[in-house]
Amino acid sequence: MSKRAESKYKINRRLGVNLWGRSKSPLNKREYGPGQHGQRRKKPSDFGTQLMAKQKLKGYYGNIGERQFRRFYDEAMRRRGDNGENLIELLERRLETVVYRLKFAPTVFSARQLVNHGHIQVNGKRVNIGSYLLKDGDQIELRTKSKTMALVLEATKSVERDVPDYLQVNHDQMKGSFVRAPKLADVPYPVRMEPNLVIEFYSR
Repeated sequence: MSKRAESKYKINRRLGVNLWGRSKSPLNKREYGPGQHGQRRKKPSDFGTQLMAKQKLKGYYGNIGERQFRRFYDEAMRRRGDNGENLIELLERRLETVVYRLKFAPTVFSARQLVNHGHIQVNGKRVNIGSYLLKDGDQIELRTKSKTMALVLEATKSVERDVPDYLQVNHDQMKGSFVRAPKLADVPYPVRMEPNLVIEFYSR
């Protein structure tokens, strides 16, 4: 497990945002950064603003490593259309992200664990790679023995967030599907994401 997953809410205070919109975030009590210099405010440079945008996007999707994140950027640049929109689409197609969006897990970190531990099937076959990219129409389902897990049942009943329109889900059967590629405006981020600044960061 990465250090970020072990202390997942520290990134909230470091970036100054409640990244996942959760009530447990320490930012709800202390709206300043960690450490003795956390309350100092200074205007970030252009580089700092771009870096902050990248750290927010990386942090939101859990423990994505720099190498993997850079690969998503490279793929986004190869595709036609808006590069920022392409990057968001790729991140939203990741299996662990979709498991989280379908409310099969309470956090992006627990969603990754569900996938890694073999609880998820895609089109009837078990897939245990969190970064697996789904295609339009792919069916996602919890394995039979996993459908009664307390973590899953609690997550499906959560009112913290809704399932977005580009996915379909049946929580009675613990099945869902990836309907279509989302645009940035479709993705229910609790905070403002700026993928265009991420593209600028890597294009420097």
